[in-house]
Amino acid sequence: MDQADKVATPGHDVPPGAALPLLAAGAGAFDLLDGVRVLDLTTSIAGPYAGMLLGDLGAEVVKVERPGAGDDARAWGPPFLDGESLWFVAVNRNKRSVTLDITSAAGAEVLRGLIGQADVLLVNQPARSLAKLGLAPEQLRAARPELIHVSITGFGLTGERADHAGYDLIAEGYSGVMDLTGTPESEPQKVGAPAADMLAGQDAAMAAMAALFARARTGRGRSIDIALTDSMTRFLTCRIVPFLGSGEVPRRSGGRDSVIAIYQAFETADEPITLGLGNDGIWRRFWEAVGRPERGRDPSHGSNALRRAHRAAIVADIQDILRGRPRAEWLAAFAAARVPAGPINRVDQVVADPALIARGLFYQVEAQGTAMPQVGTGILLDGAANRPRLPPPRLGADTAAVLGEWLGLDAARVAALKAEGAL
Repeated sequence: MDQADKVATPGHDVPPGAALPLLAAGAGAFDLLDGVRVLDLTTSIAGPYAGMLLGDLGAEVVKVERPGAGDDARAWGPPFLDGESLWFVAVNRNKRSVTLDITSAAGAEVLRGLIGQADVLLVNQPARSLAKLGLAPEQLRAARPELIHVSITGFGLTGERADHAGYDLIAEGYSGVMDLTGTPESEPQKVGAPAADMLAGQDAAMAAMAALFARARTGRGRSIDIALTDSMTRFLTCRIVPFLGSGEVPRRSGGRDSVIAIYQAFETADEPITLGLGNDGIWRRFWEAVGRPERGRDPSHGSNALRRAHRAAIVADIQDILRGRPRAEWLAAFAAARVPAGPINRVDQVVADPALIARGLFYQVEAQGTAMPQVGTGILLDGAANRPRLPPPRLGADTAAVLGEWLGLDAARVAALKAEGAL
């Protein structure tokens, strides 16, 4: 830990994040995209997450927000921390915030100037709105063919649903994931996180980086079209392809219908565990770990296909055995035997996991006197976790600085733009 870092100690009535390491911004941040400028015009989760990922990897990201209200997610709460929505804080580090009324003539002119300095433009308005604002890919890349234009919408920029509004929930319903989530007797359920948003944001960042790599060879930008529904549907690849090849429609099963015969949650004497016996070697080691080595050598269960044919009986036998000892004992025994198993953690248990904290996944960064909790990039580079360069920005905090650096506007011009209502 850097000398500038601190370990915060929570006191009375303070949030759990106050116990996380407080990292000094700057030193140790990834610089893989150093020199790349990203202009982020998006709101909510998917687009901002894409921008944050690019910022995490070293790009300079400027977030353009509406004067007064800003990103929609700034109002999503409670919970709030020091007046900031924690949903907003979750996906907006490593950015600077500029407030700009892009519907005004002066604001639109400033926006065109910013776009002229950007390598990547992130937008999340439907095709019709983009065209009205002059932000459609064909409009911008006609003048700047080197621009990488990245659109994230509910249904894409083309097709019969192009003008339909979409959110994560809507995409999850379209994709089929809700129909497969839950137990057979339950109603369809949304995934417990904004999965379509996060997947689409990751897809957008990945595509933008690939386009930057290609542009380094060709000098040509790209128009990238990401749809939440597409990204969420792709997430179901391993359920869709088996249906297409077999005709067997998957149904809700509470997660107990994996192609792997024994791959589910089990009860123990106290708390449940997950258990994944993914190959024949693990199958045999499991039975050795529970003191029944002869069962692992039984040829009638010697392959995954045979075990699937007898799944119900095997699951019942395993469940009887596991109820005999508490979770901690089983997890220790399975770890020693190299059998994949784990707890079913609540969120409060996840963020207290010392192994995850050690890998840099949870920390705090100071933002104007307030420590803001963060979930890290989840990538180690040359053995080191990423560190924040900038905290999530306050609304409009960087307007004057960015306009000066990117466009060369002095204080007098910035003041004039404010007086006109453009900023």
